Parts: sequence; structure tokens; C-alpha cells
Amino acid sequence: MKKAVMYGGGNIGRGFIGQLLFQAGYSVSFVDVNKDLLETLNTEKQYPVRILKGDSYDEIMVKNVSGIDGNDIDAVSRAIAEADICATAVGVNVLKFIVKPVKEGIVRRFTEGNKKPLDIIICENLIGADEFLKGMISDLMTEEERSFLDKVGFVEASIGRMVPIQTDAMKDGNPLRVCVERYDRLPVDKAAFRGELPAIENLVPFSPFSYYIERKLFVHNMGHASTAYLGQYVGCDAIWESIGHADVELIVLRAMQASALAMSMKYDVPFIGLNNHVENLVYRFSNKQLGDTNARVGGDIKRKLSPNDRMIGALRLCQEQNVPADYIEIAIAASLLFRRGGEEPMEPKTILTEVAGFAETDETYARIMAYYDMLVAKKPLSALIAAVKEKQGTAIIV
Repeated sequence: MKKAVMYGGGNIGRGFIGQLLFQAGYSVSFVDVNKDLLETLNTEKQYPVRILKGDSYDEIMVKNVSGIDGNDIDAVSRAIAEADICATAVGVNVLKFIVKPVKEGIVRRFTEGNKKPLDIIICENLIGADEFLKGMISDLMTEEERSFLDKVGFVEASIGRMVPIQTDAMKDGNPLRVCVERYDRLPVDKAAFRGELPAIENLVPFSPFSYYIERKLFVHNMGHASTAYLGQYVGCDAIWESIGHADVELIVLRAMQASALAMSMKYDVPFIGLNNHVENLVYRFSNKQLGDTNARVGGDIKRKLSPNDRMIGALRLCQEQNVPADYIEIAIAASLLFRRGGEEPMEPKTILTEVAGFAETDETYARIMAYYDMLVAKKPLSALIAAVKEKQGTAIIV
């Protein structure tokens, strides 16, 4: 049986990548530091993935799985040395902690007789994740060891499946159960593979892959976060509840359409396909069974409003392509009011200047602050929509 090493046994690791690998005939070893998770994986050697649809669900039992302690560098490196494919889904901020074991595994692989190329599918929300991970690994290598990297494919992926935080109700008596939405396509960077393309159903190899990375970040993630920020403003707690609010839905739809139009112009792809994707996302956001919260989706403001991330990145993309982005600016203004327990609140000026990188003399800064002032004054979202329509006149962006 083919062997896969999945770095990260969390929601995406088990609830998406692990499922696809199992269905493609791989045994999957999950590398994690959660002792309870590892013990249960090694005892049960299987886990259920519950696919939510409407008021019902289907369930798939993912078998031939095991767990490896991420602190056991010898065990991790041995697994990587023997693997047919690897993947990561640990979160951007954790990547730096897995570099040493991955480096040891690569060196061990090519010094102990396994000459087959190794492809690592990187499932992280980070533009340039391939060079980021490769660079950190290279920094730990000797000059001779760096030659091994020519045989390693650092393959960026775009994770579109939505997997919420798992509640006890979702686990339904099994701590390993993961509840997910039905969407299961996995776009990957075709040009990055060093071995043969793996025969994994629903794998979508594509080049240039920057298109899919930006579509995920600047359309999907931006729209998802915008739903959270605007939803909290109108008093909602859940994403499905927020997108059900007519004004929230309109702003989110128009924001995503603006970003999609800019992408269509940048990559010379038909807008109609991107718009179909936008409309499908709005429908998927409304999946009540996912139970995703505004607090989770909108949290980590410092990252999500950084210059190259979902909100500001989408805005700048629109500006580069001369696409009106007023609705994205409204969502950014709403993010300045967003609160999540445990996160230190920041002043709007600090967020826009020190986090997002705007100068106070920037026209964009002024527009966002004008929308923010309307929100502070507790104006309904319909008033902000009216202001945009008055500004745009009869112009239609889609």
C-alpha cells in the first residue's frame, strides 16, 4: 500500500486531505503533538468524516491511519524517508516548528537509498508558502544536503473545503469524527511536482497556480471574513445567520464580485466562471449545519488585515485593475469594530497604518474611515449601500 505522511491531524488534515489520500489508496500517518489524538488514532486506526448536506449527511470511514508524535524527530524523519507523498496542514504560524523534522526526513530519504522524488502538498493559507517552507528547510542544510531539494516538490494547494471548529455535538460520541461541507476539490500547483502527478480523485493540477492561490485568498477568504465582520455588526453570531441578513449578503456578494472581476482582468479568464464560483460560495456560507462562527472566521485581525492577506490584498488587487472596491472597503471598516474574546483590541488608526500599511494621507484610508464613522454612528448597512450606489451612479461592475 502507498504511504502518505500528513503533517497536522486537525480539521483540514483529517477532514479533507486525509480523506482524499485514503480514497486514493494510501495509508496515512498523521504527525501531530496532541497526545490524546495520537493515542486514539493508533488505537482505532480509522475515523469518520461526516459530510453535511442540507438537513442530512453522508459518512465516510477513513481507514489505514496512524499517528506519529511530532516531537519524535527520528520517527517523523523515518516516515518521511519512506513516504510516497507528504502534505502539511498545520497553520502558517506553526510551519516554522516542523522544519527540522522535515529537513531530517528529506536528508534521511536520499542518503538511505530512497531515490524517488518526494512531493509535499502545502495546505496553508499563505501566498508563497512553497518558497517560504523550502527556504526555512534550506537554511538548516549543508551545501551538500541542499542538492537533495532538487528532488523535492514544494506544491502549493488551495483549500476550498470549509471545516468549522468541531463541537461535541458534531463529534457525536467519536472524538475523531470531523464534520465537513461537501465541496472536495483540491487545486494544486501542477508545475511544482517532481514526481509523477498522484492519482488522487478531485486533485486539480493547474498552472500558473497563483491564480488559484489568489482566488482562494482574495475571493473566498475575503468574502468569508467580510461575512463575519458585517455579521457581527448586525448582531449575528454565526456565519450562516450573517449571510442570511439581506444587507450583509449584498455587500459580501458585491465585494467578492469586485475581486472576481479584478482576477478575471489580471489572468484573462472569463468572468462568468468566477461569478458562478462567487454565487456558489454565498450558498455554501449559508450551510447552517457547519455552525461556523463569526468569532472564528473573523479572528486574527493582525494577519487578516496585513497588506498581502485577504482583505487588503483583495482591495489592492481591485485598485491595480481599476475595479471599484467600495464594498470591500465597507467590510474593512466593519473589521475595525470586530471583537473576539482573547484578542487585544487595537485602535482603527493603528490597524490601518501599522497593520494594513496605509498612510493617513492615502485616499483609501480616508474612505475606509468615512465608512467606519458611519458604522460607529450605528448607521444601518443599507445607508452605506445607498452611499455606494450614489457614488457609483448607474455604473455596473459586473
